[in-house]
Order: sequence, then structure tokens, then C-alpha cells
Amino acid sequence: MNNYFKQILVTWVFLSLIVANVGILSTQDDVAIRTRLHSLWLPDRWINDSIVSLIGGADSGQLTVPETLGVVQFDQGGIVRGDTTRKRLALIFTGGDFYDGGSFIQSLLKAKKIHASFCFTGGFYRNPENTTLLKQLAADGHYLGAHSDQHLLYCDWSKRDSLLVSHEQFVHDLFDNFAIMAKFDIKKEDARFFIPPYEWYNSTIAQWAKELGLVLFNFTPGTGSNADYTTPEMSNYKSSDWIYRHIIAFEQSHPAGLNGFLLLLHIGTHPDRTDKFYLHLPKLLDYLAQKNYELVRVDELLTGSVDD
Repeated sequence: MNNYFKQILVTWVFLSLIVANVGILSTQDDVAIRTRLHSLWLPDRWINDSIVSLIGGADSGQLTVPETLGVVQFDQGGIVRGDTTRKRLALIFTGGDFYDGGSFIQSLLKAKKIHASFCFTGGFYRNPENTTLLKQLAADGHYLGAHSDQHLLYCDWSKRDSLLVSHEQFVHDLFDNFAIMAKFDIKKEDARFFIPPYEWYNSTIAQWAKELGLVLFNFTPGTGSNADYTTPEMSNYKSSDWIYRHIIAFEQSHPAGLNGFLLLLHIGTHPDRTDKFYLHLPKLLDYLAQKNYELVRVDELLTGSVDD
């Protein structure tokens, strides 16, 4: 089957899924596309080639980054993926108002001797209920970083180049974040890798961060892991089973798998989300171990990727 025919076939299946109202409204749902193609008795080789060609792992409503082996990937000046030639990835946990998964995640990572990265808002660091957890994470050797003091929205959702904060607001907010982090002996020079609030920014924000000696990074698109905060009433709600399946599907259908990935999760979610993805972490970590991935801190994954 030639490439042209394969492309036409996958496009037809994708459009038919939308018309059938099965909820496939983003190019990310390669699982459903794959299932439909298997029902047509097509060989796995054709299916994999076609899905990678059509989808490329794009995240719904988010950035699309080409998968180029060995090249660190950027979007709007922020790093979104590390070296894809090495079987290493970083687990990134962000937190603000919610922290219900903290003890579970900390205990799990300690038992499996895995280092992860935790980026929190100033409010998270100030909350006395998080003090013990923060000290445990630091003692376990995890990366602790900033996520904006007040969790500001830096730029417009629909007009990304339109800033919603001034340079002064940006700087003061981050300095406040680092000020409360200092109370936990976290120095700015040891926490220069910074993930923006809402995981939304533009090239100006990335440049401002660089001027402060920081390196802005964001999650690697494609798996939908960042949707683990969504609640059932949201139009973009994704169940934990959906997220898990899509992480595995991405790993299996892309040449570089999860190499260099910045896999974003949340340390806690709103009580309305009773289906907590962090409870699926044990089987995800087991899967990654079986695939011989090394899980490292974000600074370990990305050091050498940027100019000092």
C-alpha cells in the first residue's frame, strides 16, 4: 500500500470517528483510530506509519513539536523535550491548591528509588499542611522548583503573543516564589528550571525567565497526562484510564517512545475528581521499568541542553 493511500485511509477513519460522535475531537486519540484500523485487518506496520504521519503526537489545543532524534525540542523559547536518543525521562509534578496525592507519591517514589521533579506555587510552599511533605521530598533528593507565586496567567489563551502581565509583575511574582522556597533551603541557583503557571507562556516570557537566570520548560505534548486535573463536568475531562492508555499508546507508536519526555502530572486535584491518576502511578512506573527507562530529575535530563 503506498503512502498516499495510507494517508487517505487514516484521514477517513479519523473523520468518521468525529462524525460518529465518539468524542475524538483531537488528533491525540490514536487509540481509537488504531482500533478502527485493526478492525479493517490492516497490518501493524501500515497502522503505525499512518498514525505517526497523521498525528505526530499532537496534544489537543496545544503545541505540536516535530520528533527529531537527538535534538532538544523547544516551543516559544521553552524546552519541551530532552534528548530523544537516550531512554531517560523526567516525571514533573506541579501543585498549588491541592496536595491530596503528596504522601502517596512521596512514599511510592522512595520505595522505588526514583527521583522526580516538583514545581509548586508560593501558596503551596506557604501552606503549613505541606511542610512535612516538602521536607520529605527534599530529603529524598527530588528537585524542588517554582511554578509562579500567585499562579499568574501570563498570556492570552487565544492570542498567545498578547501578554497579561508586565515585566515588573512577572519578576516580583517569581521573586516572591523563590523567597518562600528559601525557607526550605531551596536556592534559586539550584532551582533554575522553571515550569510556567497553566503551562502557558510565550517567547517573551521565556526571554524574561532567561534574563533572571532561569530556564523555562514545559511538558512534552502528546500523551494527555496533563489532563489528570480535569473534573467530570469539564468538556475536556479525561479519565485516569484514558490517560494511562494514551501514555502507553504514545510510547508504543513513536520511534523514540518517551525518550527525553517531560511527563507532567499534578500532586493533587479538586475533590470533584475522585478518579485520581496518581493511583495509577505504580503500574505506570512498572511499565517504564520493564521498558528500561531511567527516570531522572528535570535538571539532570536537561543540563547541557542550554547555555549556562
